Amino acid sequence: MPLTPIPASRVQQTAPGAKAFVLWLEEVGLSDLSLVGGKNASLGEMIRHLTQQGISVPYGFTTTAYTYRHFLQANGLEAQLAAILDAVNPTDVQSLQECGRKARTLLLEAPFPPEVEAQIRMAYRILGERYSHEPDVAVRSSATAEDLPEASFAGQQETYLNVHGEASVLESCKRCFASVFTDRAISYRAAKGFDHLAIDLSVCIQKMVRSDKASSGVMFSLDPETGFPGVVLVSAAYGLGENVVQGTVNPDEYIVFKPTLAQGHRTILHKRLGSKAQRMVYAGGTHQTKNLPVPHWEQEAFALSDDEVLQLARWAVLIEEHYTQVRGVYTPMDIEWAKDGLSGELFVVQARPETVQSQKSRQTLCTYRLTGTLKQPEPLITGRSVGNAIGQGKARVILGVQQLEQFQPGEVLVTDRTDPDWEPIMKKASAIVTDQGGRTCHAAIIARELGIPAIVGTEQGTALLQSGQAVTISCATGDVGRVYNGLLPFAVEEVHLEQLPRTRTRILMNVGNPEEAFGLAAIPNDGVGLARLEFIIANHIKIHPLALLHPEQITDRETQAQLSRLTRAYPDKSRYFVDRLAQGVGMIAAAFYPKPVIVRLSDFKSNEYAHLIGGARFEPLEENPMLGWRGASRYCDPRFEEAFALECEALRLVRGEMGLTNVILMIPFCRTPQEGRQVLARMAQQGLVRGVQGLEVYMMCELPSNVILADQFSEIFDGFSIGSNDLTQLTLGLDRDSALVARLFDERDAAVKRMIAMAIQTFKAHGRKVGICGQAPSDYPDFAQFLVEQGIDSISLNPDSVLKTLLEVARVEGIV
Repeated sequence: MPLTPIPASRVQQTAPGAKAFVLWLEEVGLSDLSLVGGKNASLGEMIRHLTQQGISVPYGFTTTAYTYRHFLQANGLEAQLAAILDAVNPTDVQSLQECGRKARTLLLEAPFPPEVEAQIRMAYRILGERYSHEPDVAVRSSATAEDLPEASFAGQQETYLNVHGEASVLESCKRCFASVFTDRAISYRAAKGFDHLAIDLSVCIQKMVRSDKASSGVMFSLDPETGFPGVVLVSAAYGLGENVVQGTVNPDEYIVFKPTLAQGHRTILHKRLGSKAQRMVYAGGTHQTKNLPVPHWEQEAFALSDDEVLQLARWAVLIEEHYTQVRGVYTPMDIEWAKDGLSGELFVVQARPETVQSQKSRQTLCTYRLTGTLKQPEPLITGRSVGNAIGQGKARVILGVQQLEQFQPGEVLVTDRTDPDWEPIMKKASAIVTDQGGRTCHAAIIARELGIPAIVGTEQGTALLQSGQAVTISCATGDVGRVYNGLLPFAVEEVHLEQLPRTRTRILMNVGNPEEAFGLAAIPNDGVGLARLEFIIANHIKIHPLALLHPEQITDRETQAQLSRLTRAYPDKSRYFVDRLAQGVGMIAAAFYPKPVIVRLSDFKSNEYAHLIGGARFEPLEENPMLGWRGASRYCDPRFEEAFALECEALRLVRGEMGLTNVILMIPFCRTPQEGRQVLARMAQQGLVRGVQGLEVYMMCELPSNVILADQFSEIFDGFSIGSNDLTQLTLGLDRDSALVARLFDERDAAVKRMIAMAIQTFKAHGRKVGICGQAPSDYPDFAQFLVEQGIDSISLNPDSVLKTLLEVARVEGIV
């Protein structure tokens, strides 16, 4: 709401600027960090420069660093504090606790100088005039060494919510002063090399947003795990925001793609429903809050509408752009927001530079992977992964601060949740596992800053893991973190990207898992040569599309229960398939945007489809599914065409609503040119018209008929990708699933290589693009050499083979 600025002269009775006790937020900006601290400088910057762009920020005022220093000097506290702090051992929990208690007591028992108290009282009254009533306020600490790009100091000092009345504001201000000497703040400053007495504190008194009656959360203007800069991550839960920040709840999460959002598209790439089991609300008296359980029906609903998510994402982009311009360097942001339940308005209540990914080198790629076995064991528990590392050690279950002394260096911290008081032991941990929290909670932020893996929101970590149990914590495979029993072997690989050559042959990647896409995009590449829909359907949807279209035909009670559980948020069950598939494809397409992403339409065999939930009801029994009802033959079949229509609708959403027009569609197992024309006609009926809005349609070249009639297929499709696995089995007459003839399977067989050479020559003669997405060039350097010599346009590889094959291709091309 627009409010008339109040002249500082109505409050300020001392000299202006550095000697002011109180300033209005609109009087300060980023250049005043030493005067009002990072948090308050940022609030003032947004009010001065971003509210006119539509971003809402609650008004308020701030005490200054001079106020804090004057308070210490007027009470003769500096020498006493120095004596206490000189005696502390920051690595000893008992020493920290004793030192912190003594220092805080000194400040809490000291009176405010009368001139300071008068200024704060007057400013609070004027704030009431601005809002026409004595307001509830949030009283927030803002240290002069806080929210720096290289050190966040997140949560080191206190915040007090639901503060009402002059006396309570004064009390809360003094508590904020005392929180300069919380145990965790002393420990953090010691670790970062900051002088305890060189830190000053400013306090912000800001109008409360009544999110206790709505929702609140945190957002990052990049992916906080991988550093991928193209997205905004929004987390949301009901009630006041402390639950999200401290990890007391598992929040909803939304991922929004920035480039197409700026073009006007509604690019919500991913939505994840959190449990949101409790909400923090006002509790009677001033600065009192409490948690209440959230009814089940509310837990099953998202805390934000899509329109609200998109509005917050646009704000995050504006804030990031402004801070980047002011600082002259790319500045991703960590932002807290709140929705007012009385007015329905959204507000930004804090914004600070992100301090982990923004500080990492983009020229070095470090990857972790488990080794020693082809098939990984089943995890004990899973949760949301933080980072991409692997850690291990003996678990230590800590259920309260009274047990912190039990923790030993190198152990895996297992707890319900963490808060800033836990940071002295978090620094000693090899990994962290929590029951509660999302990827923006306290445990996640500190784990990233410390560079250790964490798995949050496991819900049952403290119940299933035992102190002394050896465990391995893996965050190396996307956003699902896994806890394994025992100390599993793992490898760490580091590549200096600036040393890699650029090849004439395009090097693409095979990507199936949307959760890994943002991290994989950091590997040097020219796009995605194969994105399999089967992975998304099997792992993220899990239900046969016809079971969603005809749930009444599912009579088995266990299957009915599974279907109901997975689709509980979808009254129209077919939307579950469309939305989940669109989000999965969208994540991959966004990660590599604007590079081409070739999405292969579903190529399940009937036995594979039958294993999906409800699939047995709709799938035939075939003697040899590998050669049966698969790929193109399904799409126009009356028994499957309505399921294919869902697939087309999802892909239309990706290219249309999301604006990800870098998606190229590819038809698998197309036996004849006539079948290819029928599929294109069916796709056109579903709104996917080849050539419209730049849509290209490729075909898998994986049958001998595709090679023999390559000239005819070239008249139908824009490009081709050689599937060397199927082409090998069908050229040599082998069942690649049969162990009896596995020794004969070899893509380097002369017959197979001749087929591939013929295909490349014919497609290129007809002006068509041709690549390969089989395993052979990953396994055999000589096969990669053969492909380059034949003039293939691109080679698509599994991610772990990209770098070694890139170097081999560069050698063949004479670049290295």
